[in-house]
Amino acid sequence: MLNLSTASDAMATTADALLGGRVRLSQPAVGYRVAIDPVLLAAAVPARAGDRVLELGSGAGAAALCLARRVPDCRITGLEIDPEMVVLARANGRGNGLAERVDFVAGDVLAPPPEIAAGGFDHVFANPPHLPAAAADASPYPGKAAAVVEGAANLAAWLEAMLALVLRKGRLTLIHRADRLDEVLARLDGRAGETVVFPLWPGRGKPAKRVIISARRGVGRPFRLAAGLVLHADGGQFTPQAEAVLRDAAAIDL
Repeated sequence: MLNLSTASDAMATTADALLGGRVRLSQPAVGYRVAIDPVLLAAAVPARAGDRVLELGSGAGAAALCLARRVPDCRITGLEIDPEMVVLARANGRGNGLAERVDFVAGDVLAPPPEIAAGGFDHVFANPPHLPAAAADASPYPGKAAAVVEGAANLAAWLEAMLALVLRKGRLTLIHRADRLDEVLARLDGRAGETVVFPLWPGRGKPAKRVIISARRGVGRPFRLAAGLVLHADGGQFTPQAEAVLRDAAAIDL
């Protein structure tokens, strides 16, 4: 078993900033690199002070730390299968002064450790791998491959874990490919409601490639398609609405 105290000693990292510098993030120099998806996901989690929140597949901690910075006094646990990334995420928590409210645990969504499996979370959120193994050319970097391409845990398994770990009437939130929305909704049907689909439009008049899906376990209220967020203006720069989320730590109101 990899020693969590030394696992990331040899990992080359870069120092980066999220939310306009409100979050400082060390992340691997090669392989999977944080883009905007984790920041958008964190902005969509409607946590409040005092809530217990779980992120599945927390990586270096980007989404968890963005949420913790936006919502004071919520408590966040990140579950991550790669022990090296757990070490890095914990260091990021300390570096941002958030270690007392944000913790990271090594484990698999298919068999969470006891402290996770007990459930009791007001919110569970995730940015699961977006590509089925049969439809993807995996990256030569194991970390990037694991973040992008499904392994033993496919999309159905991620959703099952989210449903199992969130409290009844608690909320689950995920970001995924728009062309797999039907799979997500089919898995949630009859088990979660008050479902909101929030498209992320890459530009005006362009089809959405990503969507944020939010639902409450055990609630039977109706489905709603939100207006969504246009990310880029005609010149390629972020729209003011996207800038507010990505740079100024504004919430996405679903």
